[in-house]
Amino acid sequence: MNSHFNDTIIAIATPPGIGAIAVIRLSGPNAITICNTFFKSIKGNKDLTTQKSHTLHFGYIKENNRVIDEVLVSLFHGPNSYTGENTVEISCHGSSYIQQEIVQLFLRNNVRLATPGEFTLRAFLNGKLELAQAEAVADLIEANSAASHQVAMQQMRGGYSKEINDLRQELLNFASLMELELDFSEEDVEFADRDEFNNLVNKISKILKQLVDSFALGNVLKNGIPIAIVGEPNVGKSTLLNALLKEDKAIVSEIPGTTRDAIEDEIVINGIVYRFIDTAGIRETTDIIESIGIKKTFEKIKQAQVVIYLLDANTLNQAKSKLLQIEISKIQEQFPSKKLLIIANKIDLSNINSIKKLLPFENVHFISAKTSEGIHELTLKLTSLVHTGALSSSDTIVSNSRHYEAFSNALKALIDVKKGIENGIPTDLIAIDIRQALFHLGEVTGQITTDDLLGNIFANFCIGK
Repeated sequence: MNSHFNDTIIAIATPPGIGAIAVIRLSGPNAITICNTFFKSIKGNKDLTTQKSHTLHFGYIKENNRVIDEVLVSLFHGPNSYTGENTVEISCHGSSYIQQEIVQLFLRNNVRLATPGEFTLRAFLNGKLELAQAEAVADLIEANSAASHQVAMQQMRGGYSKEINDLRQELLNFASLMELELDFSEEDVEFADRDEFNNLVNKISKILKQLVDSFALGNVLKNGIPIAIVGEPNVGKSTLLNALLKEDKAIVSEIPGTTRDAIEDEIVINGIVYRFIDTAGIRETTDIIESIGIKKTFEKIKQAQVVIYLLDANTLNQAKSKLLQIEISKIQEQFPSKKLLIIANKIDLSNINSIKKLLPFENVHFISAKTSEGIHELTLKLTSLVHTGALSSSDTIVSNSRHYEAFSNALKALIDVKKGIENGIPTDLIAIDIRQALFHLGEVTGQITTDDLLGNIFANFCIGK
């Protein structure tokens, strides 16, 4: 292991700012010894280096005769700690001055500031976490909905790590037998049973296919569902956004073209994050600024997973109905994969039966954004668009784009292996594809790592975790 990771490190583990308490973490071979130098117990001269692991100690942090703060010190002896090393957590008062005074005290005494994610990186390097589990720690910290929390928690508790490890080991055993065959190529012998090997390849491929396919859902649950609200000017797009968010986020005006830029906000519905985008109205215009907004509307539609096309039921007539069909056809032709919801607004001012006769579409939803009539039913419809049934305790979902890429590459390599077996390709060529599959599976769980890979992963962590 790099000597860099034999240092004792320190970082503030709680968010910046003033609070009741703050937690300062130290980890490394000398963490307890160094902390003991500046700790004075409330009840006499307690030596922290002789205390048991997982114990709490009340006292003061002092520099010479100066008391910095009254603290609670938690001790964790390696390897039975989060990092696998000797670890100390100092709970002090939340003053930013106190926090910095304690950190600076230790920095002057053979301790260095931790880099982003270094505590979790050490946990990985010391075998406390698989790499996929370590990455899930960051996802858990950032989780902002029940769904994203559940996916991150599932992965941190093991997720697909153990299963992938076991399958990789089985594949590695067969790869070893095939490599052995190459050493005895002149004798023309087979150590690896081809039928058994083919069954294993099929089993692994099936599992990888399920994991790859789950990424579409996992990515949505982690990052939220982007929904673009589009339509002609002054049909109530901003009012709908305000009704969904239950606040006046967007400017509401009777003047057409009020919304010149996209307005975005998030709301959690049944544990899922939805990112609503209120866009500029779609219409022919000579206003240069407004035309730029309309261009951005189509850019936002491209980014969205669901498109809500909002129309004004109160002003709908035969001529507008024909124009409406043209506009919706344009969106469907340009974005055939998007889920499209057609919503008739302002039903508080309209006759629904008359409006239905003018709408040549199925499954039109009728609402009044102003009075909130139909808004609850709309949120239920949005929820139904997401297959949350996949979030069971037994299923696994991929939400990490690095894992998705690795699983996709491993699956491709195994497909090549299968084709090679079916076409009678020489063993040495099949072995190359097997090595590729093993490499990509190892990238997920951490058997295959590089300094650059680890640097990229843990650089996205917050300092102190």
